[in-house]
Amino acid sequence: MAAPERSNDQQVDMSSSSSFLQKFRLYETRSNFYMIGRDKNRTCWRVLKLDRTDPTELNFYQDSTAYTEAECFETLRRIHEGNRSSGGLKFVTTCYGIIGFVRFLGPYYMLIITKRRKLGEICGHTVYGVAKSKIITIPHASVLSNVAYSKDEKRYKRLLCTVDLSKDFFFSYSYHIMHSLQSNLSNGVEGHTYYESMFVWNDYLTRRIRNNAKDCMWTVALVYGFFKQVKLSVSEKNFRLTLIARRSRHYAGTRYLKRGVNEKGRVANDVETEQIVFEEAQDGNPGRISSVVQNRGSIPLFWSQETSRLNIRPDIILSAKDPSYEATRLHFENLAKRYGNPIIILNLIKTREKRPRETILRAEFANAIKVINKGLSKEDRLRPLHWDLHKHSRKKGTNVLAILDRLATYALNLTGIFYFQLTSDGFQNTMENNIGECSTHDLPKDETASDSAVENGNDSKDAKEEATTMLQKGILRTNCIDCLDRTNVAQYAYGLVAFGRQLHALGLTESTTIDLDNPLAEDLMGIYETMGDTLALQYGGSAAHNKIFCERRGQWKAATQSQELFRTLQRYYSNAYMDAEKQDAINLFLGYFQPQQDKPALWELGSDQHYNAARFLASSVPENSRSTMKRSLSESSILSEGSAAARHGLAENDEEGKGLSDSAPEISTSETAMIAASLSAPPPTLEEIGLDEILENDCFCNGDQCTCAAFDMDWVSSSANSCEDESYGRSTAVRSFETIPESTKIESEIRVIESCSGNTKRDEVNGEEEAIAGIPQGYVRWVMDEEGHFW
Repeated sequence: MAAPERSNDQQVDMSSSSSFLQKFRLYETRSNFYMIGRDKNRTCWRVLKLDRTDPTELNFYQDSTAYTEAECFETLRRIHEGNRSSGGLKFVTTCYGIIGFVRFLGPYYMLIITKRRKLGEICGHTVYGVAKSKIITIPHASVLSNVAYSKDEKRYKRLLCTVDLSKDFFFSYSYHIMHSLQSNLSNGVEGHTYYESMFVWNDYLTRRIRNNAKDCMWTVALVYGFFKQVKLSVSEKNFRLTLIARRSRHYAGTRYLKRGVNEKGRVANDVETEQIVFEEAQDGNPGRISSVVQNRGSIPLFWSQETSRLNIRPDIILSAKDPSYEATRLHFENLAKRYGNPIIILNLIKTREKRPRETILRAEFANAIKVINKGLSKEDRLRPLHWDLHKHSRKKGTNVLAILDRLATYALNLTGIFYFQLTSDGFQNTMENNIGECSTHDLPKDETASDSAVENGNDSKDAKEEATTMLQKGILRTNCIDCLDRTNVAQYAYGLVAFGRQLHALGLTESTTIDLDNPLAEDLMGIYETMGDTLALQYGGSAAHNKIFCERRGQWKAATQSQELFRTLQRYYSNAYMDAEKQDAINLFLGYFQPQQDKPALWELGSDQHYNAARFLASSVPENSRSTMKRSLSESSILSEGSAAARHGLAENDEEGKGLSDSAPEISTSETAMIAASLSAPPPTLEEIGLDEILENDCFCNGDQCTCAAFDMDWVSSSANSCEDESYGRSTAVRSFETIPESTKIESEIRVIESCSGNTKRDEVNGEEEAIAGIPQGYVRWVMDEEGHFW
């Protein structure tokens, strides 16, 4: 329904909000539920009827009539009169949208929002958080079967209710909060397709009503993560700073039960972070807005950690399931389709360990990037930055945030930021008309010069006036092991550098940089610290380790150490005792497990990790032998997943990826002289901002085609030497080694593994290595059996 005509100053606030249903009243009779919805201005009233006579099916009818308030209540009066003999029409509750519908073993249930709270606004579009929710049984009690009262049904219902929707779930009626600002302005999203975003957590719950009613006016799209908006000022100029973290619903779960990547290229703890700076319109002048997006996610390899109540740091298990790194390639292909190129990878895991754990993943990740880059053009190659934050943070006199500032500067010079000047006809009309089909991959030629001028500190007034639009092209992807603590510090550093450029683009500051001692930097640090705590609680079970932030604020060292110890113990307890049930609840809520009669219950299947491990081992089992295996708890168990994969741009049969199956060349184990990478990116280069002196580098590319930056690979020799002092135990449950034609090199690798594990076995035929499980000679694969022995 179109909104009434309004003046321009009203249009920004209300142009797109009045046509959305925002408040609802639920009524019931013995045979039906009636949901009455109205828009913000009380000009449009709609009716949805849900049948209560069927004990197991969901039947509803959406009245196409748009009523006035008087007409709507006259309709309710007639319904009451018609059902007077069975009790009439009764008011149930006021609500603010339907979260979705779910069925376990018996009846359907409806989840509704009964209380909301305002979190902020983006260009006049209000963003709400869920404050309270309710689950309602749809069939009338008189038609319910005994299954509805069974122990399993009640347990499923209680399990679903453990997903606390009042924490960290947010939505908007009129703004597509699941998409970035640049995406909203560049590509109009219509209908209910935006529910299929990877960041909408109730996609499964709303699928039935969206597909049948062909409308989503009754439901709200819930995003899970973090939303914070504050009002700040600089030089007596006011603006709003908004920080949004969107957690992916794909391969979602808890710390030790969701690690690495799945077969479709989806990674655990995948979070998109968007930082928006908005100048509100004053004196009738158009407002200006800027945003920048970054990403965090688990290392995209097949790896895991077994939850242990006896070990506070479970061993890392690296699988040899994907020697050609096809799932890793799918992950980065998906990033490129979402954000464009370049993709800059900031890897913060350790370079040296007495007992190799993180370094195992470091070697494999480096190989994966190298293999993937072999199949990409020079412009599209991944740009890795490997920097051991933990090692440098322990060095006295090292300013970690200053170094990360330089890393962020390098990344932002490649990706840029998004900037747009809103027109006087409002945000919604701007979305539809001003940018239209503008692509993140193709910046208009007349905007390129102004983009560079603003970003590089050119204070020319003409340059600023020309820069009506700047687009972000590419993404910085940051990871450590958990993508929580070290990653959050790095994301703050990136956000701070971007913050300076955003304020400058909006004309609020003369400089493009913000010093770490600036009060604005302190304000931003507090918000990123809160976001880090929130995301860490969701994934890891405790607030984040914020040692670097605490030291920056001058907090008492003993207090910081006590806080870090408490959070370590809290995280251990949550991972060991709470996460299994939490994971079950997530799988139920997202629809990755759907209960069925006469099938194993969710709590009988064991943890996701053990199940996924069984799936990996079963990949070579004949199809008819796998038919009796338990169903997947990953995203692949969702109905119509094939079409969803296509919508998200994931090619399941990509012939171009066949060339990535070549074995990666070996990594030198000698300590090499560190060489600065040669990049094709715009200036300034690594050398010009001093990163070549900070980052230890080992270049894997040849000549002028190199796009690798800053591999510090001296950890390889240290890892091997450490094996003489301490056993791997189960740290390398499954490892693969590249083709090494020289027998001496093969023998050397074998001796290293034997000395590390103490549980290896190799067969010899005529004094030579035997091909194992069809693997050609010269290629050695070590697999750990159920008893922990290597084969």
